[in-house]
Amino acid sequence: MDSPAFGQADLTNCERELIHLAGSVQPQGALLLLHASTHQILMASANSAVVLGVGVGDLLGQPLSRLGGNLAEVVAPLLPGLGGEPLPLQAQVDADGTLRRLEGAAHCPPAGGVVLELEPADRGSGVSAVDLNSASEAAGIAAAVQRFSAATTLPVLCDAIVQVVRNMTGYDRVMVYRFDADGHGKIVSESRDPRLESLLGHHYPASDIPQRARELYLRNRVRVLADVDYAAQPLVPALRPDNGQPLDMSMCHLRSMSPLHLQYLKNMGVTGTLVASLVREGKLWGLIAAHHYSPRHIRLAVRAMVDLLAEVASTRIAAIEHYAHTQVALMVRRLEQRLIEATSTEGDWRQALLRNPHTLLQPLGATGAALFHGDEILTTGDVPSTPELRALRDWVHAQPRNAEHGEPVAHASLGKAYPPLASLAPTAAGVLAVQLSTSRPDYLMWLRKEQLLTVTWAGDPHKPMEGDDPLKLSPRRSFAAWSEIVRGTALPWSAAELVMAGAIGTALVDIIVQVNAVRLLVAEHQLADLRATVGEAREPVLLADTQGGLMFFNDAFLALRGTGARRPPLGEPVSQLFEDPARVQRVVDGLAQQPWRGEWSVARPTQAAELGAGLPVAVRAEAVPGRHGKFLGCIITLTDLRDLRRTAAARRQLEDALQRASTAHAGGRPTDEVIGAILTNASLAAMDIADASSGPSVAPVLQELEASAERATALYARFRRFEPNA
Repeated sequence: MDSPAFGQADLTNCERELIHLAGSVQPQGALLLLHASTHQILMASANSAVVLGVGVGDLLGQPLSRLGGNLAEVVAPLLPGLGGEPLPLQAQVDADGTLRRLEGAAHCPPAGGVVLELEPADRGSGVSAVDLNSASEAAGIAAAVQRFSAATTLPVLCDAIVQVVRNMTGYDRVMVYRFDADGHGKIVSESRDPRLESLLGHHYPASDIPQRARELYLRNRVRVLADVDYAAQPLVPALRPDNGQPLDMSMCHLRSMSPLHLQYLKNMGVTGTLVASLVREGKLWGLIAAHHYSPRHIRLAVRAMVDLLAEVASTRIAAIEHYAHTQVALMVRRLEQRLIEATSTEGDWRQALLRNPHTLLQPLGATGAALFHGDEILTTGDVPSTPELRALRDWVHAQPRNAEHGEPVAHASLGKAYPPLASLAPTAAGVLAVQLSTSRPDYLMWLRKEQLLTVTWAGDPHKPMEGDDPLKLSPRRSFAAWSEIVRGTALPWSAAELVMAGAIGTALVDIIVQVNAVRLLVAEHQLADLRATVGEAREPVLLADTQGGLMFFNDAFLALRGTGARRPPLGEPVSQLFEDPARVQRVVDGLAQQPWRGEWSVARPTQAAELGAGLPVAVRAEAVPGRHGKFLGCIITLTDLRDLRRTAAARRQLEDALQRASTAHAGGRPTDEVIGAILTNASLAAMDIADASSGPSVAPVLQELEASAERATALYARFRRFEPNA
């Protein structure tokens, strides 16, 4: 009941359908299950006689050599290194006296044994198959990789993906389908035959692609449906003879598709499909989806090419999205500078923050914003009433989160998260909030109105949706379902917007710390309250007098120095807290003339440091002027640079790996054009990713990029196996 068997699900439980236990294959190829050690044939698809020339009854229990030809000799060398990832093969069989050229793949399913998937390699056999000319297509693949590498925005990249894939495969329609944070999808790019109506911009609810299907898209990156009207060929016997269980077909290219999915495609008029996964940091970012309106099958070489292109495109997606962090940092630095100037000239950064609504709202696509600071509420744009804002602030403050790391609170549907706030939808259906204090409910919030749905249909928008049968699911009905889902909901906050909000919040916290540090110097009667505010800051802060003597340090600075570090006495020269004290003192002495930005190294006790080395920090040192130009002292704010160093090391490691890969593939000859393009794409992506130094640590992303480049080169090597005389 919890997990319906394959083919027995309906729209109420298709999320749990056991689609990986299909028990049948598409008829353009045959499947065999072999015993791992004896190579005895344990299972075979019912179409074995058509594809292989020997019926199921004459295959079961027989060795693979029963099929004749060189199939057994081709498979044997693959077995020692065989795993869950299918390996390609080409072979011949002649069991019935007719020589048959086959291509296919072999892999080991989770319960053991060897799965062979075999398809006719000769043109004209079965469904019309799309092939490619290896000699000419290598240049096309290299050009495609170079085009992906040149894309600087996601729209440009997605347009390139659909055009390249359609040109190379000939499908009637090719789309890039992107998932949002809730799993709902949207077609963000499309290349199609002009006779077809456009699906660009169409939304689909998450339920259109069940979770089990999404998991398989992560494991088995390319899937092909040759003919939606195919007659499924069952596996014989239905259960594995060795364990009595169904065969796990998760990695089988020929695996039958869910009847619900086939019905969906029939309702769209689609006959053949190709789907390739776009994976970002181990998660399904989106899909390349191709539709054809007559039967269409693509050969294994073409599938390998599409898999390669999808892998390269995924690398570029990661690079573009991480490069956005650099742009966020630039915008935040400009905002920070403007607010600091306003504080020094007007005495209040809050009014300056909200003075220009476009500057604050446009980067995050917000329709309103509210600043909660102390007992005051300042707003801009379209916002709820003051009592409603206070209720929203109280609810946000009660939400669990990692406030220590400044994580924003983000919701796209307040009414669904907390029904008492549903009435705010006209001005605040969605909220993105960053906390500005660890001790008080001070927040900056961006608000979004309920999204208004506008769809342009190529056909008649008033055409009935084919009755009430739930199996009559189509894009029009699917969009209607999505429309119901998003009622009372704002556009979801993107990952880039969350990063930007966090960066703005961090900058404001820094400004607040600086402003309060100034007040600490000029208002002794407020010293206790202000000392707590500065002391709680996440950034290490030092205050020094006109001679550079230490006046104040916070707990963050002590934590930076490490376990075992002494508490420096007040009055001690600040320069003594750093390596190269003379250089630091010269900077402090010159602050009265101009502020200073740069890097120092914090002196740390041997037991708190790696081999006793100092800790590198970025430094912002500002003089604090008093009345009549008198110099009161200076504020020194520090930022730990260890993450940046690790990122630089990871980038050097990646560059070394790419250089080794280039040398290895060259083998003393000029570097292959496709390999060169793949390595160049990875190198460009590394530069874009590593430049995003203000975002989260990118060292793991660079390591993932290294693995992705290695996989892309391996996929190309697999593709090359299909070249003539390879």
